[in-house]
Amino acid sequence: MRQRGLWVLLLLLGMAQLAVLVAQEDGRESVTQEVDGDDDEEEEDDDDDDNSEVKEENDVLVLNDANFDTFTADKDTVLLEFYAPWCGHCKQFAPEYEKIAKTLKENDPPIPVAKIDATAATALASRFDVSGYPTIKILKKGQPVDYDGSRTEDAIVAKVKEISDPNWTPPPEATLVLTQDNFDDVVKDADIILVEFYAPWCGHCKRLAPEYEKAAQELSKRTPPIPLAKVDATAETELAKKFDVTGYPTLKIFRKGKPYDYSGPREKYGIVDYMIEQAGPPSKQIQATKQVQEFLKDGDDVIIIGVFSGETDEVYQLYQEAANSLREDYKFHHTFSSEIAKLLKVSPGKLVVMQPEKFQSKHEPKMYVLDLKQYSTSESEIKEHVVKHALPLVGHRKPSNDAKRYAKRPLVVVYYTVDFSFDYRVATQYWRGKVLEVAKDFPEYVFAVSDEEDYSSEIKDLGLLESGEDVNVAILDEGGKKYAMEPEEFDSDALRQFVLAFKKGKLKPIVKSQPVPKNNKGPVKVVVGKTFDTIVMDPKNDVLIEFYAPWCGHCKKLEPVYTELGKKYKNEKNLVIAKMDATANDVTNDHYKVEGFPTIYFAPRDKKNNPIKFEGGDRDLEHLSKFIEEHATKLSRTKEEL
Repeated sequence: MRQRGLWVLLLLLGMAQLAVLVAQEDGRESVTQEVDGDDDEEEEDDDDDDNSEVKEENDVLVLNDANFDTFTADKDTVLLEFYAPWCGHCKQFAPEYEKIAKTLKENDPPIPVAKIDATAATALASRFDVSGYPTIKILKKGQPVDYDGSRTEDAIVAKVKEISDPNWTPPPEATLVLTQDNFDDVVKDADIILVEFYAPWCGHCKRLAPEYEKAAQELSKRTPPIPLAKVDATAETELAKKFDVTGYPTLKIFRKGKPYDYSGPREKYGIVDYMIEQAGPPSKQIQATKQVQEFLKDGDDVIIIGVFSGETDEVYQLYQEAANSLREDYKFHHTFSSEIAKLLKVSPGKLVVMQPEKFQSKHEPKMYVLDLKQYSTSESEIKEHVVKHALPLVGHRKPSNDAKRYAKRPLVVVYYTVDFSFDYRVATQYWRGKVLEVAKDFPEYVFAVSDEEDYSSEIKDLGLLESGEDVNVAILDEGGKKYAMEPEEFDSDALRQFVLAFKKGKLKPIVKSQPVPKNNKGPVKVVVGKTFDTIVMDPKNDVLIEFYAPWCGHCKKLEPVYTELGKKYKNEKNLVIAKMDATANDVTNDHYKVEGFPTIYFAPRDKKNNPIKFEGGDRDLEHLSKFIEEHATKLSRTKEEL
């Protein structure tokens, strides 16, 4: 019994110990769970604090959208670098930037040096107009100062210390501010001046502003300086109206008060280079007959030469003024050489327009000569003479001259392997000769040859990519219409029959188009190539048309806004909100130029060939609605109700 009782006692003790062990084990698990839970909370707290906490990496502070304003609020001077993690230049610059940070940290007083990942801190990148990496700015009392010097420790440290000086003040703007009161005084006396007409709310204007000011500073240092100016077109409405300002920004070059369109770049170095070139004479002097012979032998474009007895020649200045008007599109030359006059077989006071030898033919004159007379010849006559004879009977259309030389329609294009180099010139001229035989009989049309590789996408759109022929032909007509010649062995007779069929209206145009939507009753009408004329050009309706690309980020961002716009005006009987994928469909009217995405036009029902392009304003519901209300010919509701 005692032995049995002992076993029972041991059993009870064992169970009790086991219970304690289990309890202890349970306690550890629960504690562990509680600790883990605390860790989770701490991690969550850490995550919450991550963005607002200013961290430091090798003396460089890390700023972002969340902590930037708080950190910089009370700082006099801060050096900022906007970078992208993948940017090679940024990686290369990183060690130098860390040295800069260390140096400025030891300054008295210390000057903070920070970096911002612009791909993550997108709000800051947008706020500071960051468009490239690395971008360096110096923040002075909250205001950014652009740094565009060399990316070396000595240069950057010196600039930061200069700006951190309590007595430092920003340099005055180099861009002149023009108003109705001072416009004529400034512009009429300037040999050359670039003027920007802007709107304060315009996004494109805001992006241009820093580049324009940098260019103004650079050009102000030249001898003589080339001034840049700006006009707030929303305040100076009379000036804007006088110079036909319909979009923002509009840039114009003025020479002694006479305006010329500016079509140059819109960033600092591009503006500087362009204006330096524009400040030079519009016509270059040639002094030797050898130069003319080289133009004829090796030239690739029209040759324009004014022949004068000297700079005092009465019509020389008239020629220069005409050249200024056309300098964007043509290269002008002039000479005072009697030898050159003899070579050209003309006397002084003549304007000669001719083609390089490779474009000359027995079907056209070797040169066109205009007699310049002091009192009877006008500037417009000179311009007309140049433009009329700028193209040979059959020229070489290529991507570099397409927009300037071959914009006129109808245009007959013959595609093959076009190569005027020595080895291939004979073959190229053989086919060109066959085109000349036809072109001479149709002076109302422009004829050109084009290299098939240069225009492979155009040939594909024409359905001729797999034609199997060495030579293909198309006619590009007004309104964006195009016609392809049925693949057959090419000769002059086949080309002539094709052109005659076009002239008689017997050809059917080729239109690149997606399928016509079966259901098109949504708030935004879908337009395809085949329905462009019936929807957009419908004379019964005003149409707002957006041309987009499926891959375009700006278009994707616009989509919900544009849909909302369609819903807003859905009950308007004479207003259509429409969109078109311009990468998959032909725009069958030349007045609707699509040069970027998205492009938006308003087509009034009574002015279909004069659409109004949406430019300058934000692409939001408010600005798009305002654009519609300004140009709509008939709305069933009042603006107030809208």
